[in-house]
Amino acid sequence: MSFLTDHLDEVGESYWEHMLKATGFALAMLVGGVACLVHALLPFLFVRTGSARVRHLHEAMVENRLAPTQQSSDNGPGPAVDEDPPGVVARPGSAVNRTA
Repeated sequence: MSFLTDHLDEVGESYWEHMLKATGFALAMLVGGVACLVHALLPFLFVRTGSARVRHLHEAMVENRLAPTQQSSDNGPGPAVDEDPPGVVARPGSAVNRTA
C-alpha cells in the first residue's frame, strides 16, 4: 500500500498533518477564487488579491517543501518541483518565474 504513503513520505508529513495542511490550502484557494470572481465583475476590487494568494500558496507549497530536504542533505538538489500547469505562462521577472 505504498501508494498511500509515497506522497506523505515525500513531503515529510503524517496523514493528519497532511490533511490539515491540504485543507488549509484548499480553503485559501477557494477564498482567492471568490476574490478573483468578484474582481472579474468589479475590476476595482481585489486588484492584487488573486496574484498575492497564488504567490503565497506557491511559497508555502513548493519553496518551503524544498527547505527540509536541502538542509538534511548536501548531496545534490532537492526533489523535483512540479512544473506549471498547461496554459500557465509566467511573465519574465514575475514571482512565479523566480529562481532562488
